[in-house]
Amino acid sequence: MSKKLFITLLLLSAGAVMASSRSLVDRQIDTTLSSNKIVFVDGKPADRETQHYVDSIRQVISAFYYDQFRHFSDPGAPYFLFLSKDAQLAMGIGGVVRMRGYYDWGGAIPSPGFAPYLIPIPASPTNMRHFGTSPAGTSLFFRVIGRNKTLGDYQLYIEANFNGYQTRDFHLKKAYAVINDFTVGYASSTFADPAALPPTVDAQGPNNKVSPTAVLVRYMPVVRDKWVFAVSAETPATVKSATDANTESVSEWIPDCAAFAQYQWAPGQHVRLSGIVRTMSYRNTIEQKNHNSVGWGVQLSSVAHVHPSLTTYLTAVYGHGYAGLGGDLLMGNYDLVGDPRKPGYLYAPASFGWCLGLQYNFRPDIFATVSASQTRYLPRHSVAPDDYKYGVFAAANVFWNLTPRIQVGAEFDFGLRRNFSGQHRTARRVGAMCQFSF
Repeated sequence: MSKKLFITLLLLSAGAVMASSRSLVDRQIDTTLSSNKIVFVDGKPADRETQHYVDSIRQVISAFYYDQFRHFSDPGAPYFLFLSKDAQLAMGIGGVVRMRGYYDWGGAIPSPGFAPYLIPIPASPTNMRHFGTSPAGTSLFFRVIGRNKTLGDYQLYIEANFNGYQTRDFHLKKAYAVINDFTVGYASSTFADPAALPPTVDAQGPNNKVSPTAVLVRYMPVVRDKWVFAVSAETPATVKSATDANTESVSEWIPDCAAFAQYQWAPGQHVRLSGIVRTMSYRNTIEQKNHNSVGWGVQLSSVAHVHPSLTTYLTAVYGHGYAGLGGDLLMGNYDLVGDPRKPGYLYAPASFGWCLGLQYNFRPDIFATVSASQTRYLPRHSVAPDDYKYGVFAAANVFWNLTPRIQVGAEFDFGLRRNFSGQHRTARRVGAMCQFSF
């Protein structure tokens, strides 16, 4: 991606600050919010103070769709919200039933997720075409919203979905508490910006996607409604190192540290600069010593409604030893790799990834998206000829919200993998999705 193109797209995103019309994306969210039902478990109160809190609860539900860490494929706000008579506690129970089907030809990818890294080179004659289905992404969640004289406003959130063994095992996805500006629990990493990723039918999505989830403690204040800052200490992700006979893995022992600074000019529109630092350890069995290597990553991301019908998505990420946090390189061992000049030593190689997406809304309930992404592996030393050099992912899709709670979509995916030897192969997939939210 050229420097001029990158700057142009960033300025295009920033130009949304001048947009005066409400976007069609926001109008669709308004339609979905109008379908929410508030149920008073102890009988409907009539006093004005309680009604004022009911209105504030509806604002909280609205904020659900503008969550800093909400991805397009995450479940929407719950249809039913149960509110206590004193209006001090509300609980929503919701979920989504999602089914995907896909068909590969000309060489199939051995995974329900379309990842260029997995394109086999050379092609396997026994796996040239494949048809598959998956209920992955079907989920249930609980959200509790309350206020307390001592704690102030707080939220509790638990989500579990069917993304485990054979995409059918039920497992925990998120579990956290938000108390004013603090978040504690199992949540999306501060380094991630899921909202800046374009919509895809395929569950894997862009191949530069950074999407770790970790047990963390995060402080995230909002300054004058325009600036958001965050800093967190996070349980370290497992280091994916290419160990050999001269090295051994060492357990993680220092939390990852992540932070971001963000400017937002409207709900769901922002430019963010985020970063992460992680300590990665290994043992040199020749010297019989443990060594620590520092990995780091920086990410620039943006999502903007530059026109009532047009939304732009942008992410660009670079660093050393952050590969285990998401994207194509997550599927290999690229956090730490061997130094061919020094047996027993590992180093954190560099990598770079970018993604551009455009979404056009024909109507609030019908939109199409085109996106392209790339991840490049940039080792400092020579590697095996059959090692991954870079991958490209491109997608074109259309989504239709039949009702505020029923959505269907269809997509064409294209992938390319190129090795350091120059060998490369492409892959193609068509997929469809249908989901019901409640």
